[in-house]
Amino acid sequence: MEHANYTTVNEFVLQALAWNWELQLFLTALLLILYAIILPGNILIIVTIRTDVHLESPMFFFLANLAFMDICYSTVTPPNMMANLFREQKTISYLGCMAQMFFIHFLGGAEFFLLIAMAVDRYVAICHPLRYATLVTKAVCWSLVLCAWVGGFVHSISQMVLITPLPFCGPNELDNFFCDVTQIVRLACTETDSLEYAMFINSGLVTTACFFLLLLSYGALLIKVKMGSNQGKSKATSTCITHVIIIFIMFCPAIYVYCHPFRDFPFDKLVGFFHTVVFPLMNPMIYTLRNKEVKVAMLRMLRKYIPRRNE
Repeated sequence: MEHANYTTVNEFVLQALAWNWELQLFLTALLLILYAIILPGNILIIVTIRTDVHLESPMFFFLANLAFMDICYSTVTPPNMMANLFREQKTISYLGCMAQMFFIHFLGGAEFFLLIAMAVDRYVAICHPLRYATLVTKAVCWSLVLCAWVGGFVHSISQMVLITPLPFCGPNELDNFFCDVTQIVRLACTETDSLEYAMFINSGLVTTACFFLLLLSYGALLIKVKMGSNQGKSKATSTCITHVIIIFIMFCPAIYVYCHPFRDFPFDKLVGFFHTVVFPLMNPMIYTLRNKEVKVAMLRMLRKYIPRRNE
């Protein structure tokens, strides 16, 4: 095909989230329920941690930032997905598609790096408890969060620099409900083997390496806690287990999506739905349900607020 015959693609056609109307309606209703219940819950987590003097430790500071990142991440794909449910032609503009990919990887990468920062925080708290207050200061916490945002930006922009120059001449149909590199790269009107390899390293291998690094880190911490004194052992164990649960929730779908070849697999849409919509909303909730201090602080704040409403 000659370059002169290329037809510039201005929009992409998104396939339905589900194979039939009933299942798609069910998933959309599930999404609305999650937003109605869990999204305000994440906001409550942030407000509680920011206003309660008993939750001023670095661990809760990182948790509030994780909740904020999850709120941002969960608003990248669902609005367009719900809008397309009521459209006969489910489309997204070229610029909208590029922006969606950028923010998915920007926010997703930032969350991964934040989880690494939280692992560092737990390492210092468990292995160097006497020096914890002097090592993990507010300045250090803000620096780690800033590094997480910068790391996510570098991860995302490095992919966008490689994708945006690609020529798209049709077809323009994506077998998914949102734009992602695994789908977009295959539509390019050029040879993409080397680009797919670069994306595999950037998103697949790096994600897998971080996953196993974090598992080894928390495994070592759990062994350290088990061999230590009984004082604070239960709390430290519970915190580490909670972090491990979040690591599995965050990393396993990403490894599935970005570590297999860039072609369609049966569970791609389902994994993509939970990875981009459901799990980000649930992460801070899991931390909260397993943390007595946060639950007590929430109840304390609500008790202060409810009487004022009744006055």
